[in-house]
Amino acid sequence: MSEPGNIALAGGAEFGGRMSDLDGRAVELAGGASAAIQIIPAAAAPDKNQDRAGARGVTWFRSLGVKTVCYRAIIDRASADDIHEADHLGNADLIYLLGGFPGHLAESLEGSKSWQAAIRAYASGAVIAGSSAGAMVLGDFYYDPETSTVRPGLGVIGSILVIPHHERIGLSWALRLRRLAPDSQLLGLDESTGIIDDIKSNGWSVHGGGDAVVYLRGEQYRYRAGQVIPFARLPRPCVDCKKYP
Repeated sequence: MSEPGNIALAGGAEFGGRMSDLDGRAVELAGGASAAIQIIPAAAAPDKNQDRAGARGVTWFRSLGVKTVCYRAIIDRASADDIHEADHLGNADLIYLLGGFPGHLAESLEGSKSWQAAIRAYASGAVIAGSSAGAMVLGDFYYDPETSTVRPGLGVIGSILVIPHHERIGLSWALRLRRLAPDSQLLGLDESTGIIDDIKSNGWSVHGGGDAVVYLRGEQYRYRAGQVIPFARLPRPCVDCKKYP
């Protein structure tokens, strides 16, 4: 049986020069230049930005040397249940969830044929990456700023609750989320910054130009590029792939 792939979480401002280290590592783990990358732009659909954002992602990954990359027409629940779209995700080596509106993204993907296919791909070794809203919804729960509530997520990274754009909104969100989700593990990610789980290092490797901040037992632990957040401080991904036969 294949080993599960990797999870990459980014704090926003994706597809720029300072993200080349994170995304380059994700591409490397996915198989290098021959990897098949599929981008899910659903989070950008509420403000009708999905095509522009998706096209930026295609241009970015091609600049990193990837030959096969495209963005899917997954913009809502109906399109996420399209078997054609699901087939493409099931054969992907890297699946990238764009930023935007986390509530719309989670509602579009949860329980859909496309998300089931994505998890099956992950179970077979594919990388799942998310930036901003795309990272937020990967937890068991996420904070939805549209409703100011904590809502169920996609359950890939367990109790980790991601705070994106941390350098701008981190303190206010952290105070709120400690009250709304006291059992969650808060992770702040600055823009142009991300982490990837790394079993060999027994933790999450940090990439990019800013900080990754772990909130734990009333303390803040800051990490920068080149450092590793131990799994003992930030749990490793824990998706139950058996739920997606």
